[in-house]
Amino acid sequence: MDGGKVAPSPGDERHQRPAARGLVIAGSVAVVVVVVDQLTKSWAVRRLSHGDIHVVWKLDLELTYNSGASFGLARGWAPVIAGIALAAVVLLLSAVRHARSDALTVALGLIIGGALGNLTDRLVRGHHGAVVDFIALHFWPTFNVADSCVVIGAVSAALLISRRHVPDASGGAAP
Repeated sequence: MDGGKVAPSPGDERHQRPAARGLVIAGSVAVVVVVVDQLTKSWAVRRLSHGDIHVVWKLDLELTYNSGASFGLARGWAPVIAGIALAAVVLLLSAVRHARSDALTVALGLIIGGALGNLTDRLVRGHHGAVVDFIALHFWPTFNVADSCVVIGAVSAALLISRRHVPDASGGAAP
């Protein structure tokens, strides 16, 4: 007799391994980021090809294409940048498996989604490997939703990781 215990069903989320849970969380976040990113870029290509939109103060929506990396660096190196992005996604997926908190997993999911959003542009859109950018602040390089998610995810991950290594009041590292 099994003592009345019921074995968990394979699909029961509460009993999945933490690594699998992390992959589900990060994957879900990444999918949402890619969908929102691609929808906004498609809108930008359709609408902004007819002219820019002034939103408020220094915020405008202006259609540009970036064949380089962040801040327009390495222009024309789209195939190399795509390879680096793909390698980064693989490394980040490995990091997700070892993440110790859902918050860190979400942050990594934002970075993965942003990388995949821009990688999708490089591989699928007919702009010779360029990424669609359209959010213009005029004191910062023009960017897109994927770029925003990479930055927010990276800053969040750095803060979460550094917070774990801050000494507590007794002089030991926080858990």
